[in-house]
Amino acid sequence: MDVFPDFDGLSGIGDLQQVVGALLMFVLVIAVLMVIVSGAIWAIAASTGNYAAAAKGRVGVLVSLGAAVLAGGGVAWMNWLIDVGQQL
Repeated sequence: MDVFPDFDGLSGIGDLQQVVGALLMFVLVIAVLMVIVSGAIWAIAASTGNYAAAAKGRVGVLVSLGAAVLAGGGVAWMNWLIDVGQQL
């Protein structure tokens, strides 16, 4: 028996890479804006003595940094999966 996988069945890999790249751009732009806004809120609230708002600003900075790391890791993982799929 000669049974082999169909390697031409994944014709939309280039489109998938473009979609993932566009989503990464949006996530990273929003994360950078969130870091700027949350950092400003954190700094202003800490200097005025509003510790509740300073804590929320700090959480915003940490969440936005985490989102940026996850977005970058997700794209790296997707590229790795595409490379592994092409080697099969």
